[in-house]
Amino acid sequence: AICKSTILAREWINTPSNEKTPEKLARSMVSLAKKEGLKVQVLNEKQLIQKKFGAMLAVAAGSQSKPSLVVLEHKSRGAKKTIALIGKGVTFDSGGLNIKTGGSISDMKSDMSGAAAVAATMIAIAKLKAKVNVIGAIPLVENMPSGKATRPGDIIRSYAGKTVEIGNTDAEGRLILIDAMSYVVK
Repeated sequence: AICKSTILAREWINTPSNEKTPEKLARSMVSLAKKEGLKVQVLNEKQLIQKKFGAMLAVAAGSQSKPSLVVLEHKSRGAKKTIALIGKGVTFDSGGLNIKTGGSISDMKSDMSGAAAVAATMIAIAKLKAKVNVIGAIPLVENMPSGKATRPGDIIRSYAGKTVEIGNTDAEGRLILIDAMSYVVK
């Protein structure tokens, strides 16, 4: 189960970005998670707007691909505590308006490695029927430049209600993670 999940995470990471938009990756993760009996919740763009996931939405603003938050849950009877795993899921990170330069941009299909690791770990946990409660939260976005993109100097409000001034649009990971962490804590 652990080896298969490791290979699964690697397959997701190595998939080209055009084959793993946030929507496509969410569908793949959800399909496999459901097969293993994990409880699945997916917040789509409309729900993220409704629930005020401002940090995630700010990162996704420049992309044509819609963001989503995938939450996977494993419950074990008698477990006394819950562990949360949260993985960064930027399916392609151009850097936004602070666009990446040089060769580093070619590796940005793997900026969702944390998300792949969390989803694959949750699948392994379910297969192994681990005696612990675990929540996996996976914010999925694409960070692209466009006329709708968040700009340096913009101030956004996160899910937790805290405001953040954007200094650099290539600091997207911490933004999506603060919304996902706040949601799991709540």
